[in-house]
Amino acid sequence: MQEENKLSRRQVIGGIGASLAVAAVTPLSAVAAEAGSAAPADKLENPNTKYPRPPFKSQSQPWPGLAGQMDPKPDHGEKSYKGSGRLKGRKALITGGDSGMGRAAAIAYAREGADVAINYLPAEEADAKEVVALIKAAGQKAVAIPGDLRDEAFCKRLVDEAVKQLGGLDIVVNNAARQQQRQSILELTTEDFDATMKTNIYAPFWIIKAALPHLQPGSSIIGTTSEQAMDPSANLYDYAQTKAATTNYVRSLAKQLAPKGIRVNGVAPGPIWTPLQVSGGSTQENLVKFGEKTPMGRPGQPVELASIYVQLAANDASYATGQVYGAMGGGGQP
Repeated sequence: MQEENKLSRRQVIGGIGASLAVAAVTPLSAVAAEAGSAAPADKLENPNTKYPRPPFKSQSQPWPGLAGQMDPKPDHGEKSYKGSGRLKGRKALITGGDSGMGRAAAIAYAREGADVAINYLPAEEADAKEVVALIKAAGQKAVAIPGDLRDEAFCKRLVDEAVKQLGGLDIVVNNAARQQQRQSILELTTEDFDATMKTNIYAPFWIIKAALPHLQPGSSIIGTTSEQAMDPSANLYDYAQTKAATTNYVRSLAKQLAPKGIRVNGVAPGPIWTPLQVSGGSTQENLVKFGEKTPMGRPGQPVELASIYVQLAANDASYATGQVYGAMGGGGQP
C-alpha cells in the first residue's frame, strides 16, 4: 500500500514536471505562430518617397482655405490610420479640427476610442463635414462647433458646448492658427497683426481658462507650435512670434498644472502640407518647392503627426509634461 502511494506520488510529480515543461514551451510557440499568421509584419517604407515631393502645382485659395481643394490632397489618415483603443472613453476638443494636424488628430482620436468635438470657421464647413463623417464612421460621437476664435465670448461658449454635448472633457488640443506671410513688416497692418495674435495666442488662453474647471487629474492639454518658434522665417514676423509664445505657454503651464495631475505638451511641425500654405501662408515661389530644403526633401503630411497627438493624450505618456515634440523631416528642431 505504501509502495502504491509512493508510485502514485512519483507518477503525479512526474506528470506535473512534464506538464510544466510542455507549458513552458508549447504555448509560447503556439502563440507566436498564431500571432504571426494573424498579424503579418508591416512592410518597411522609405520615408523620403512615402508622400509627394516637390515641385508642386502653383495654387492659391482665399484664406482660410480648404484641404479638399488642394492638389495633391493632404493625407490626414483617412485611410491609413489604424486605432487600438488607446483613448477609449475619452472626450476631446480640437480647434482647427477641419484640416491639417487638427483633422489628423480628430481622426486618430476617434479611431482610438474617443468622442471628439471640432471647432472651425464657417467657411471651412465642407472640410468639417468630412471630419464629422469620419469620426462617426469610427463609431464615436462627433460634435461640430463652428465659430471665430478671435471672440472671447465664443471661446467660452465653445468649451461649454463641447462639455455639454460630449458629457465632459479630458483632452484639449489648441491647434487652430492664422498664418499670412508678408515680405516686409511695413506690409503688415495692425488689423492683420491683431487677427494673428487673437487666433494664435488669445484663443488658447481663453479656451484653457474655460476648460480647466472641467479637467480632472489625468487630462491633457496639447498646443500646436512650430519650427517657426526656433527658426523664424523673414516673412512670418507675426506668426513666428505666436509660435514662440505657444512653446513658452506649454512649458509654463505644465509647471503650474503638474500638481493638479494635468499634463501640458506641444507638437512642433516643420513644413506640413495644409491649407495654411495655399491660402496666403506661403509665396507661390515657395509653395512650388515646399519642403524641398528638409533633409527628406519633401513636406510632411498631417497624418505623420497624428500618433504624436495620440501619445501625448494617452495614459502611458504620464511622465511627459512641458515637452515639445518635433516632426520636421530631419530639420533637427526642437
